[in-house]
Amino acid sequence: MRLVLLQPQLSYLPEADNLAAVHQALAAAGIKSCAGDLVVLPERIFLSADGEAYDQAASTMARALGCYLFAGSQHRKEGERTVHRGVLAAPSGQLLGHYDKLRPYADERRFAQPGDHLGNFVIDGRRILVFICADFWFSDLVLASAQQPDLIVVPALSVSRKDSPEYSQKLWRHLCVSRAYELGTFVGVSDWAHNSELPMLRASGVGGFADPTQIDADRLFAPLGSAVAQRFALDFEALDAFRSDRRERGFFWKSGHQEPSAT
Repeated sequence: MRLVLLQPQLSYLPEADNLAAVHQALAAAGIKSCAGDLVVLPERIFLSADGEAYDQAASTMARALGCYLFAGSQHRKEGERTVHRGVLAAPSGQLLGHYDKLRPYADERRFAQPGDHLGNFVIDGRRILVFICADFWFSDLVLASAQQPDLIVVPALSVSRKDSPEYSQKLWRHLCVSRAYELGTFVGVSDWAHNSELPMLRASGVGGFADPTQIDADRLFAPLGSAVAQRFALDFEALDAFRSDRRERGFFWKSGHQEPSAT
C-alpha cells in the first residue's frame, strides 16, 4: 500500500477546474497508474455545494485512477444546513463513506455548521482516520477514535496571516511528527500550493508525510515542498515493530473513548 499526497496550484475562483489540476499534478509527477494506492486530495477541492455532483466526480476519479480516493471536501447543502464534508471512494467508484469537519475554522463558521461524523475507515485491514484541516489540531478529536489508527490523512487548505509560509509549515511539521510518534501512526497531509489563488489569505503549502519509524530525525517528516504530487511507501511491518518497541518501554495507545463534540 502506498500513499499519494498532492500540493498543486489550485484556485478558489468559481470557474476553476481543480479536479483537472489534480490530474495534471499526478501526470507531472509521473504518477499515471495509482492501482493499490491511497490518494488524498486537498480540502475544498470541489467548490460547488452540489453534493450529487461532488459524489459523482469522486466516484469517476477513483475509478479512472484505479485507487482508493479521499476526495478532499466540499461545503455541502444538507437540507437547511451547510456542512463541510468529504467522501472516500473505492477503486470501483463505490462510495464507502464520508467524513465531516467537526469544528469549522475562523470565518468558515459563518456559513458552515459543525459536522457530526468522524472519518474512521478500514482498508486492507488497516485503520485510517481522516481529519479535514483544522480538526487535526484538536487532540480530543484525535483521541475520540476507539482504535489506534495506522494512518491519519489530512485534506488541508492551510491559510496564514504571515508574510511567509514558513511559520505555518514549521508548525504543521512539528504537529505531524508529534502525532505520528505519540500515536504510533503514519500521517499524510495534502494541501494547496502556496501560490494558489485565494481571495484573501495565502495558502502555506504544508503538505507532507510523517513516518515515526525513521531513525534519522531529519527524515521524520518529508515535506512536499515544490512537488505537486508524491508517493510514499507505507511500511506497516516497520510500524508494527515501532509500536512493539514503544509498548515494551511503557508507551501505549489509550483512546479517550468519547464521541467528539463539535463545539
